[in-house]
Amino acid sequence: MRSDELSMSSLPLESILEALIFVAPAPVSVAQLATVVGTDEETVIAALSRLQESYQQRGLRLRLHQGRYELTTAPEVSVYVERLLGLEVGAKLSKAALETLAIIAYRQPITRAGIEAIRGVNSDSVVRSLLAKGLIEERGRADLPGRPLLYGTTSDFLAYFGLESLEQLPPIEEPEEQDQSLLKD
Repeated sequence: MRSDELSMSSLPLESILEALIFVAPAPVSVAQLATVVGTDEETVIAALSRLQESYQQRGLRLRLHQGRYELTTAPEVSVYVERLLGLEVGAKLSKAALETLAIIAYRQPITRAGIEAIRGVNSDSVVRSLLAKGLIEERGRADLPGRPLLYGTTSDFLAYFGLESLEQLPPIEEPEEQDQSLLKD
């Protein structure tokens, strides 16, 4: 389809963007969408914002993760989705997995050694499990001796916890000065 054909579409831009994001095999960037529809990025961002707002009372969400957009199910309907797909409802993560995920979410990208330094225990199996579940992914290699792998969270991590972006994570509470002095004694 030529760009002049796109401009002649009777559908609103939000509808076109919705269809493109729906059929995309992976999350898509604003630049990709702007190129396909033949308009500028600001226009696409405004339309995506309107589309995101329209989803707030529906079963889908338009989520932005690492500069790319994707359609996901609303966290409020997860029980029904799990039931339809025959998944274990409310599958729980272990305490070790939750600790490791929290470390990765707040410190990403981070090496396994960095995770272990914070946790104080070997984290090989937990990292492997989180990779297998698709909650974390490899993000390259650190510029350190041995070039260790760096890990970060995925869009599945956000979906699992019902977040639209990492900015929705609660702030880390630093220990008070008084508590720090107790640790030094």
